[in-house]
Amino acid sequence: MKKQFMNATLGIAMAMMSCAGNASTDEPTMAEIMALIKSQQAEIEALKKLVRQTDQKVEDTADAVETIASSTESYAKIASWADKTHIGGYGEMHYNDKKNSDNEIDSHRFVLFVEHEFTDDVRLFSEVELEHSIAGDDKNGEVELEQAYIEWDYTDNHNATFGQFLIPIGIINETHEPDTFYGVERNSVEKNIIPATWWEGGVMLSGEMAPGFTYDVAATSGLETPTDGKDAFLPRKGRQKVSKATAEDFAYTGRLKYTGIAGLELATTLQYQEDIAQGKGIDDASALLWETHVIYQAGGFGLRALYAIWDIEGDEAEAFGRDEQEGLYVEPSYRLNSQWGFFVRYSEWDNNAGDNDDTKVEEWDLGVNFWLVENVVFKADWADQKNGEDSFNLGVGWSF
Repeated sequence: MKKQFMNATLGIAMAMMSCAGNASTDEPTMAEIMALIKSQQAEIEALKKLVRQTDQKVEDTADAVETIASSTESYAKIASWADKTHIGGYGEMHYNDKKNSDNEIDSHRFVLFVEHEFTDDVRLFSEVELEHSIAGDDKNGEVELEQAYIEWDYTDNHNATFGQFLIPIGIINETHEPDTFYGVERNSVEKNIIPATWWEGGVMLSGEMAPGFTYDVAATSGLETPTDGKDAFLPRKGRQKVSKATAEDFAYTGRLKYTGIAGLELATTLQYQEDIAQGKGIDDASALLWETHVIYQAGGFGLRALYAIWDIEGDEAEAFGRDEQEGLYVEPSYRLNSQWGFFVRYSEWDNNAGDNDDTKVEEWDLGVNFWLVENVVFKADWADQKNGEDSFNLGVGWSF
């Protein structure tokens, strides 16, 4: 373009020289000279305009490149966040046809959880649950923060957990998605004795001591059981759920687990709480909980068995017959194929095992699971209780 501009300028100069050289023979008129100059000037202005347009296009292109680079950087940040953040959840709806009380249909729970990896060694895990469909004043449901903790891999095969987490005890307390267990309802022993689902706030150290051997050691908030009335010293009624939880006395939990043989899990947990009543004017209400279980899976055959017992000190707990509370269950099952599975379960538990009355509840459960796909299950079972409530139950559950 600069070359074109120079050519135009040179043209004007040559024209003027030509006019001067021929002045003696054929001298152009002033009008012709002015016309030539105007023609060349127009061409120069056109070239200048073209230069300006070209400069603007170059500037626009640079802006566009910068915008694309900025957008690419933003997209990369979003992609990086999405790659490190995982969303999941589960839910279940039940129908209970009860022998001695009203039948019910209930959206029992809907749960969402979010996990985020800050680094390869530090991650957040959180879980929010809505129970019984709707929460609020005079409503049946609750909105609960079940888990919210930071997990830090401080060395190979060992990690620390800080925040609100599930107590490492039993079979279903940590793994209770509906497609992972048999039966519409969670088993009565772990619900009434342990009591699942049970979470506290505190700190926990976990790791692998040897191939197949793992440990968990936790110091957390504890239960605060009532000390009088029909709910006195019942573990399930003492869950504070880390909601302005009284922390006069803490709970200390330790678990050992062995999974060194394919299909086998053996575990035992001890928990000691300094005062299960959290200082409600009782001289001594220290409590010791012991739980042990086995899970075995060989082909289609499965077996779960669990035993748990509380030993609560103090005259007050003894007066209610609740200084000792215990329960056990045995559950064989058989998975016919990827969709059909059957189970039978025998359970017994007694929250008043410290007295001489016949307060033990026995229950037989018989049922079937049908997995529509891997993480969607339909369930049906019959529960027959001695000293309790018989029921026919239907359910649908899912996890993702």
